[in-house]
Amino acid sequence: MTAESRCDLPAREESARTRLLALLRRHEARHRLIPHPPEGRTGLVSALRGHPLEQAAKCIVVRVKITRNSSRYVLAVVPGDRRVALDGIRELWAGRRAAFADRVTAERLTGCVSGSIVPFTFDPDLELVVDPALLEHEEIFFNAADLALSVALDVRDYVRIARPRAESISEVV
Repeated sequence: MTAESRCDLPAREESARTRLLALLRRHEARHRLIPHPPEGRTGLVSALRGHPLEQAAKCIVVRVKITRNSSRYVLAVVPGDRRVALDGIRELWAGRRAAFADRVTAERLTGCVSGSIVPFTFDPDLELVVDPALLEHEEIFFNAADLALSVALDVRDYVRIARPRAESISEVV
């Protein structure tokens, strides 16, 4: 495993992968780990993991401009066969506009390299919202803060642990 495939944080902080796996163990979540070649693109990694694209949890950090001088950050989680509806997120937060966060900010807030962001938030400045279409499945799949390791997680356990805000935030591609 290369440094580029891991979700690395400074030594003083616990890695997002370590936090995620500890969280799943602590809550006795029904899950399994799936090692695979390093990949962060949703379509390709879904094929490697062997599941339908709509079960992939695509995680995108969105910046919502609230006022001229203030913004909020949202971790938007949508099914892999859809895209994030930025206007929907903007409306949910009564913002002036919404856009994808820059890579540096997304990686700082999530503790993960792009392509390995998990559908949980460990930062109080990052709010979690999930499209309900993803929650219709028995299991969801996502990279485990590591481009070479994924998690298959029981949806009921995901909802119980993450307690996400469920809102329609996706568009069919």
